[in-house]
Amino acid sequence: MIRLDRLLVNMKFGSRKEVQDLIKNGEVYVNGKIETKKDRKLNPTNDKVVVLGEELYYKDEIILAVNKPIGYLSANIDPMHPVIIDLLKEPYHRHDFKIAGRLDLDSQGLLILTTSGHTVHEITNPNKKIVKTYEVTTDEIIDIKMLNRLLEPIKILDGNNDSYITKALEVKLLSDKMALISLDEGKFHQVKRMFRAIGYEVINLKRIKIGKYLMPNIK
Repeated sequence: MIRLDRLLVNMKFGSRKEVQDLIKNGEVYVNGKIETKKDRKLNPTNDKVVVLGEELYYKDEIILAVNKPIGYLSANIDPMHPVIIDLLKEPYHRHDFKIAGRLDLDSQGLLILTTSGHTVHEITNPNKKIVKTYEVTTDEIIDIKMLNRLLEPIKILDGNNDSYITKALEVKLLSDKMALISLDEGKFHQVKRMFRAIGYEVINLKRIKIGKYLMPNIK
């Protein structure tokens, strides 16, 4: 149960005073009736709440699979670039989403947005060994023998530029310059650095799977 005024603040209808004024002025309906008590206790998953004609969409946990375009940051706010949160439309625009599994500005593909800190932990905790799959486009034709070297231990640099030994769980050649790679790690620029270690520059990187989650509209 939650107080009506606290719910409306959490759902970004304004400051505490602003939402209390909305309630006082008869702009809030609960289960079809005007509610003027700011301290009314309700269950937002069961009670129907309408504010200024907008019905609240509320769930205890929301998980969204989002296809991040190139040029968007994996962030909630940024003064320089558009962010993935900018893509959210009704009824999700009033929720505070956390991002599970970030991608670079020049990369695209699957991001998981969720209101649950637990879900973020389950996806991002390195000890969970969640498998992530990427579609990689390279600058040159890929030699299958070189690609298969990624299945063996290979030395790259991590986010601190320290040497790090890693290997892919699975690789698959899709076309002359395109391959799939699956990993259960997520070091800084790991896929790009792994391909660079075998002589290729990644010119496009698209994540298509995180654990059980698939990229929307994947074919």
